Amino acid sequence: MELRQLEYFVAVTEEAGFTKAAARLHVAQPGVSAQIRQLERELGQPLFDRSGRTVRLTEVGEAVLPYARAALAAVEGARQSVDELTGLLRGHVTIGTIDWIQSLDLPGLLAGFHRDHPNVEITVVQEDAATLADALRHGRVDLAFLSLGSSEPPEGIATRIVIEQDLFAAVGRGHPLARRSTLRLRALADEDLISLPKGTGIRAVLDEACADAGLSPRIAFEAGEPPVLAQLAAHGLGVAVLPESATRDLRDDVRAMPIVQPRLTGRIALAWRTEGPRSPAARTLLARTRQHLPQPRPQSF
Repeated sequence: MELRQLEYFVAVTEEAGFTKAAARLHVAQPGVSAQIRQLERELGQPLFDRSGRTVRLTEVGEAVLPYARAALAAVEGARQSVDELTGLLRGHVTIGTIDWIQSLDLPGLLAGFHRDHPNVEITVVQEDAATLADALRHGRVDLAFLSLGSSEPPEGIATRIVIEQDLFAAVGRGHPLARRSTLRLRALADEDLISLPKGTGIRAVLDEACADAGLSPRIAFEAGEPPVLAQLAAHGLGVAVLPESATRDLRDDVRAMPIVQPRLTGRIALAWRTEGPRSPAARTLLARTRQHLPQPRPQSF
């Protein structure tokens, strides 16, 4: 019995088919089938029921599966222990972000990490905060930059706030509110609002503040990027709710003012699972990222 056979067995189980397992393993499908047949001969029993459209485990296969997974996990654990002792990092890490946060210089951070640990593959994914939080909890992402509302981070996730900034309202120059220097939250009650979608920290801050004030915001338009919100406001389609940084390079036909009474603040946090990343490479990247980050201050999202 070989570890490769156990790896193929687990892959076929999880992919429910030999073709998908072969694609995942980057090997030819006949090779996967041959190794599984050899494993079945050694055990003296079929591991898969191949009679249907999808491959299913037999009773024997169900019994063998946890042992196969445990054996593979033990080998990986041994490899990681040796890597940690020798200072050699290998493997793969995934970092998630709501956007490229210019002030944090993520490209520079990742480039430096890659120079020091060239055997670690790095994947960057960009999603909304809710999707990234779920990916963190389920181990699909090792660490992430999330936008947060005023509430505590989701269960099972630890955070460090790295950026805080006020929320602004932006309107076209011809809008009646454009003459004001600040804008109370209650003044937005009867306005068509242009906002980031649900699942983003900025939207959570807005929704929470309106709920606390007994207001029901009228969201007329949603868009995933703050500059698009400002463009919609410039065309007179409503009042855009933006992070302060998104107001620094507005067009001449857009007027922005801070939202007050109450003051609304958006936050960006570095987030990771409370028990910490699972792999040595991910743990090293998290430690390096925490060291690299500035103290919280108003900066661009």
